Amino acid sequence: MTPSPCAGDDAYRPGVGIMLLNHAGDVFVARRIDMKEEAWQMPQGGIDPGEAPRAAALRELKEEIGTDKAVILGESAGWLYYDLPAELHGRVWGGRYRGQRQKWFAMRFTGTDADIDLATEHPEFNAWRWVAPPRLPELIIPFKRQLYCEVLAELGAYCGLERPS
Repeated sequence: MTPSPCAGDDAYRPGVGIMLLNHAGDVFVARRIDMKEEAWQMPQGGIDPGEAPRAAALRELKEEIGTDKAVILGESAGWLYYDLPAELHGRVWGGRYRGQRQKWFAMRFTGTDADIDLATEHPEFNAWRWVAPPRLPELIIPFKRQLYCEVLAELGAYCGLERPS
């Protein structure tokens, strides 16, 4: 991952990410429909113009997994960044961005597993599961691995992980 530019850098698409936790402290991940390789991720998406990050996070949760039954526990102190790999430059987001800057939220899921429905209006995932937080970096596509390590370092305390000293 490259060093984070200032948060106002127009080369990075503004977005949110959600670390959704069940009552056991496991994290929700879903398998992407549009990837050739096995690619799991936490819910995430763009922030609409004029939309606050918190509102975007709840909207994205509903759009991607069919429910917004969650309460916000905390959020990243600042923006976390990732760059797209060279082969994706110009192919996503109309070629406008080199990566994303994201505000991440830890949320406690307040519904039941039956509330999760991946058959949304614009499906992005074809499977989901709860995983132990330390497994997140091994499940994610390589170009987002460092980002997930940063999310765990900052928000891992909400799932019972100690912050590194």
